[in-house]
Amino acid sequence: MKVLVTGGSGYLGTHLRRFFDADDFSRRSFYDVLNSHDVALVGDYDVVIHLAAHADKRLAAAETCFRVNAEGTANVLKHVRPGAVFIYASTKDVYGTHADAYELVPETCPTDYCGQAAFEWSKLIGERYVDFYAHARNLRACIFRLSPVYAPPSDGNQPSFIGDYVERVQRGLPIRLPLDGAPRRDPLYVEDFARACRAFIDSNVRRGVYNLGAGPEHAATLREIVEIIGRIVGRAPFIERSDAEPVPRHYVADIARARSELGWEPTFTLEQGIRQLVA
Repeated sequence: MKVLVTGGSGYLGTHLRRFFDADDFSRRSFYDVLNSHDVALVGDYDVVIHLAAHADKRLAAAETCFRVNAEGTANVLKHVRPGAVFIYASTKDVYGTHADAYELVPETCPTDYCGQAAFEWSKLIGERYVDFYAHARNLRACIFRLSPVYAPPSDGNQPSFIGDYVERVQRGLPIRLPLDGAPRRDPLYVEDFARACRAFIDSNVRRGVYNLGAGPEHAATLREIVEIIGRIVGRAPFIERSDAEPVPRHYVADIARARSELGWEPTFTLEQGIRQLVA
């Protein structure tokens, strides 16, 4: 089975590429999702895991987000060979503030516009391209709406917020927590994300949309996450209050659909995952 990871040199892609012994399609390997000549290469693969994205929520980045995340996704999909598997990494943020209405956020949570940035909106448009081309080209296609995914550091890549917290605790730098650290999240360790991709590849599911996070069993407040890091590092965190308000305030994924249809479960507790980062 030949596997290609777009964005395979990025923060998450580096680890997924190793997990699947996959090839890399990224700017670091001199390939561009907006270049049709480059993208023709994806037709040689049995599985394409599409991580490549421009993750910038600033208004000034809107045009680039729409080009890379929407047009780039369509460009890749046009070249995936019929019958192949396509996995699209979307984000929980497509729900915006609608997610605040749920204790556990289901896939049926509304995604209509409620102030999402161009990044989230472009990822949602990318989902629609997946829907269209999966039917048009007879692809087995999966959309994962991801909770924050964290991974050990890799060269040239910015860490997730957990990786940033780890670095700040290690260096004794302040960590600014919104709402006194009360927001709740269910970060997913990268190996569990890779295992979810494997679960879809090995399943008989033709098409599906799944919220993917560590779920309620492994969820924690931001303050609890920082306290776990401090305990593992052996250094008291320097916490400051921030007036910023995260969107949504709280987010824990309902992962029942992934459990039921893919037979997938997260295996890493938050403490186990953080220990991998610290190691």
